[in-house]
Amino acid sequence: MLLKAVPTFSSLNPQLENQGALFSPFSSSINHQLSSPRNGPGSLVVCAAKGANHKLLSGVVFQPFVELKKELDLVPSVPQLSLARQKFTDDCEASINEQINVEYNVSYVYHAMFAYFDRDNVALKGLAKFFKESSLEEREHAEKFMEYQNKRGGKVKLQSIVMPLSEFDHAEKGDALYGKLILPKLAMELALSLEKLTSEKLFNLRNVAVRNHDVQLTDFIEGEFLAEQVEAIKKISEYVAQLRRVGKGHGVWHFDQMLLHEGEEAIA
Repeated sequence: MLLKAVPTFSSLNPQLENQGALFSPFSSSINHQLSSPRNGPGSLVVCAAKGANHKLLSGVVFQPFVELKKELDLVPSVPQLSLARQKFTDDCEASINEQINVEYNVSYVYHAMFAYFDRDNVALKGLAKFFKESSLEEREHAEKFMEYQNKRGGKVKLQSIVMPLSEFDHAEKGDALYGKLILPKLAMELALSLEKLTSEKLFNLRNVAVRNHDVQLTDFIEGEFLAEQVEAIKKISEYVAQLRRVGKGHGVWHFDQMLLHEGEEAIA
């Protein structure tokens, strides 16, 4: 039976029906005593009448059991399917797995750069520290996407990671700047390019979420990643400008020392 709220009370006593206006929800006071039927013929009983055709208090009718049945039909009975999944499309799930692969690939490149600058015959500890922290940060991003994928009821599918280069030196331009790639780029410029590539991939993922009307995924990307990417691109852009200014040799060593001791003053 569906219970509906009415603006006036139904009375079991016919003699009090004419006084129904006193029991309007807008009335400032109620002069009649509310009690149960056992109190006698003069008592008033408030009840819900089946099939009552009274005006509702609001324009919204809440029918929980009818609406709940629709949701129950969506709960899978097969144990292989996720119980938490709701309004999460296959397109969004696949795009998140692609972004996980992007984050791991970028982390792998940064880890290779850390290993290079940490060599005894290179010995630029500041750059090694910077790229090690950058690698760890990208891996944390990948894990964050993996946790979100599981939270939404998707399945994490890890893909292959491309083997990065292991040499980042150049006789003319200096090893702190240069990276030997198919198209030669500076090492810090490589990092800047990777951050911009990551941002582009995040924009694409957000567009997939918008296209599939997934407001939760859109909020997750905007709140957790986009602002952080802007800060990372700004910082690395400044590093590139500074390295271009100092050239190679002793200037690179001073820049490396700056990276090595960065953050120590704040801790002290």
